[in-house]
Amino acid sequence: MENIEEILSDRSVTEESLLELKSWLFRENIRLVTAAAELQEKQEKFEQEKIQFKEEMKSLNHRMDVQRSQIRKSNELVEERLEIIKDGFRKLDMDRRKLDKEWARLAAQKELRQEQIYYDYGAHPEISIFFHGVSNPMTLKKRYKDLTKIFHPDNVAGDTEMIQKINIEYEHLKREYEKYMQA
Repeated sequence: MENIEEILSDRSVTEESLLELKSWLFRENIRLVTAAAELQEKQEKFEQEKIQFKEEMKSLNHRMDVQRSQIRKSNELVEERLEIIKDGFRKLDMDRRKLDKEWARLAAQKELRQEQIYYDYGAHPEISIFFHGVSNPMTLKKRYKDLTKIFHPDNVAGDTEMIQKINIEYEHLKREYEKYMQA
């Protein structure tokens, strides 16, 4: 409506127009009170939502902190287990190397013993004369068979001690040829 002060100061205003103005003021007052109440209600709702949002954020932050802590602990546990496994593999590797050295030492001892057995039986020069001129494994085998036929204990000219010496010499020469062939 028009400026209210002008209407009131004007003397030509009728009672009907005043009633109309009064009615309009009443409706406007109700509208403003209603709007203020709605605004207050929305503001209270906004404040509640704000509080609820803060609580949810606080809860989510707490959950995230707990999960980060759990992840950190899990990572530390994984690292510890990984170190234990690495240490185990290092120990296994050291044990494997020790075992390989021990095997090599035992093999060398075995070979040394076999050589000692050969020399302990007293490989006499007369036995090596029997194998003189042997230049390959086939010839060695043939010579060995011929000698076993001659000196076998079941033969008339057989000698048990001599056949043992021939066997030792044959085994020694056979190993020598095998080593040569492998090299």
